[in-house]
Amino acid sequence: MKHRIVIGILAAFCAASVLASPGAHGPNGEHLDEKSGGTASGLARLPDGSVNVPKLAQRRMGVRTLMVKEGEYARTVLLNGRAAIDPNAGGRVQAPFAGQVAPGPNGLPVAGQRVAKGQVLARLRPIGEAIERGNQAAELAGLRASRELLAKRVKRLESLEGVVPAKEIEAARAELAATIGRERAVSRSIGGVDNIVAPSSGVIASAAVLNGQMVEPRELLFEIVDPQRMLVEALATDASLARRISSARLLEVADAELTLVGGGRSLREGALPLNFRARGKALDLAVGQPVTVLASLDTKVKGIALPAAALARNQANETVVWIKSGAQRFIALPVETTPIDSATVIVTKGLSPDNRVVVSGTSLINQIR
Repeated sequence: MKHRIVIGILAAFCAASVLASPGAHGPNGEHLDEKSGGTASGLARLPDGSVNVPKLAQRRMGVRTLMVKEGEYARTVLLNGRAAIDPNAGGRVQAPFAGQVAPGPNGLPVAGQRVAKGQVLARLRPIGEAIERGNQAAELAGLRASRELLAKRVKRLESLEGVVPAKEIEAARAELAATIGRERAVSRSIGGVDNIVAPSSGVIASAAVLNGQMVEPRELLFEIVDPQRMLVEALATDASLARRISSARLLEVADAELTLVGGGRSLREGALPLNFRARGKALDLAVGQPVTVLASLDTKVKGIALPAAALARNQANETVVWIKSGAQRFIALPVETTPIDSATVIVTKGLSPDNRVVVSGTSLINQIR
């Protein structure tokens, strides 16, 4: 009787072990747990390429698995792009004419400094050739003499008001005003300074001036950018892609909100530019920084969603996932994937549902030799 009870307990234990095993099957439904070419008691890679990992080692390595299911997800596409200044939230400051740079009332701003719209960033003193400056000085002397004569004439005519026609007095006054204006303009071009002001509020992205520096017309002096509002320009080869994008995000900045502005219709370097407006509390983007745009399309794709950490590379440089076929045995399956966001991918080929996939500790299992 006792022998029958012991045999019954052992049989029940073996059956429970078999039922508890998650099993594993390939994309075509074949059973992978029957292909083991050997056994091992410790950490080892078996002859068939699978890996044996004891339970204690699994706990130390932090191995976690997930029973996967198939679903429908938005098709995505990766676009290379770069960060740029939003024309409505930043700007470039260029020299309007050749001159010498002088500090403003608060000194010359440096990169990273916050400025307000209309703030004087620098002063620019006009410079010119010696002959040109001499001609301007001679013209200024002539204008000053003319102004003095015209002022005396206006004063004399005003004293004869009632005798001299009013239109003659008005003409003299107009001529005097015009001469004064010309004198001021010429005087400013010789010894005056012009204020260089900020076209918008934001942060100085770049500053290329020093006190006393000589600059040419249209030379870039400052770049101003709003750190919470940037423009992202991505390149696409499909002209219809812009109308098929439902949403987009940046892989480098997870909390950035991207809004599609539109797509260009003129090729640039063999591709069409797509403009996105980026907003966020802290974008942490630099002007000209390369970025990757993950755009979700309005079409669906069937697949299995997995954390990006579940992917690894085998010796043939193929993308693989590790599935659990027994209590201690793990098998690598080559798969094809497409990203859905910065932390999730969709497996489209190579993996079937109801497999237990390793989602944590994948890299450690992949290193076992």
